[in-house]
Amino acid sequence: MLPSTISIPIKGASWRPNKFNKPASKAGFYIDMTIGIDASRANLKHKTGTEWYSFYLIKNLAVIDKKNKYRLYLNNEPSQELREAVAENSNFSFKLLNWPLRSFWTLGRLSLEMLFAAPDVLFVPAHGIPFFSPRKTVNTIHDLAFLRESNLYRSERIKTSVSLRRLADIFVKIFTIGKYRASSLDYLYWSTDFSLKNSSNIITVSDFTKKEIINFYPKAKPEKISVVHNGYNSDLYRPAKDKALIDPILEKYGIIQPFFLYVGRLEKKKNTPSLIEALSIYKENYPDRKEKLVLIGNASFGYDEVKYVIEEFNLESEVIMPGWIDEADLPYIFSASTAFIFPTRYEGFGIPVLQALACGVPAAISDIEVLKEVADDAALYFDRDDTFAMAEAMHTISTDSALRSELIDKGLERVKQFDFERCARETLDVLLK
Repeated sequence: MLPSTISIPIKGASWRPNKFNKPASKAGFYIDMTIGIDASRANLKHKTGTEWYSFYLIKNLAVIDKKNKYRLYLNNEPSQELREAVAENSNFSFKLLNWPLRSFWTLGRLSLEMLFAAPDVLFVPAHGIPFFSPRKTVNTIHDLAFLRESNLYRSERIKTSVSLRRLADIFVKIFTIGKYRASSLDYLYWSTDFSLKNSSNIITVSDFTKKEIINFYPKAKPEKISVVHNGYNSDLYRPAKDKALIDPILEKYGIIQPFFLYVGRLEKKKNTPSLIEALSIYKENYPDRKEKLVLIGNASFGYDEVKYVIEEFNLESEVIMPGWIDEADLPYIFSASTAFIFPTRYEGFGIPVLQALACGVPAAISDIEVLKEVADDAALYFDRDDTFAMAEAMHTISTDSALRSELIDKGLERVKQFDFERCARETLDVLLK
């Protein structure tokens, strides 16, 4: 039997609790609310873009908001890092939602929680919303790369036994009237469409992503899509000049100067194989240059091609892949690099670009629209599809001292416009309106 506080009306497939019975502030925002956040991504040990976005939003919400109550939903025990991020705010609590399967936690366990114990507002910062959700549900859609560049994604099946996988396929096909199956790529297709239809508000991290949503989903309502730019950890990422601090960290990871730096997943979507090919061209055209290439990031779809290209061009001694890097060490590695090179094919934002600029590192990056939105005139741009142009950009940014100084100055000024505290304040505005 359903609790009396849950009403039955459904829009799409989402349960809608009764209208807020909360006081409003003079600014028109509700106060003394219970805000639920899917914190499962923020709780991961090895974080990349969306996971850091989730983590730093939660951390900064704990700093700026002492009035509302926050319930962080997790599929695993909270990490020490996440506990420390909210320790100073007693309005934050954790709720562990155990689930026996390795997949479908959001659609399964989180949905059950929303059905019987929904908060006033649910915020899902990094993936699709649960099947059942409160009337006020906000979801962040970071990008639509899976639609624009679907060939760059691996369509993985759920990780379970063959019999359970077949059962999941049958269930998903019935549930979606044969349109989808239980795979990672199909989940992206379905969950994005479902979120756009059933979220009360959508947050995107760039004007570019908002335009992409309107382009691919013409029925989406622009007025319910808010652009809140990403930030970066401004307390951590800043220029490091002291070699006494830098050298031990480089030695720790086996990194040798001089070097070009790339930070991001090692995959086809990030165009990593082309970057390695560009390094080969750079070495052939400018044999006196000594820069190696340091690739920092987790292996993902297309990593086999990364390894193949390294071997094909005999670059085993020129490409350094140190594996996982503690975030506290990254600013020192950024600062020690000759330049940051980011050849990505598609982004929703591009946080590593901000990190590089904040560390006083000149950046050469893809000339895609979203990176121009982020870096403006504080970076050197090249055609992502032209490895020769990429190699020339690497040469220019490493040898033109006047350009390097100009880009460093512009970069340090540009990053002042991006901060996770500002990001958290603008996000809170959306959650409470």
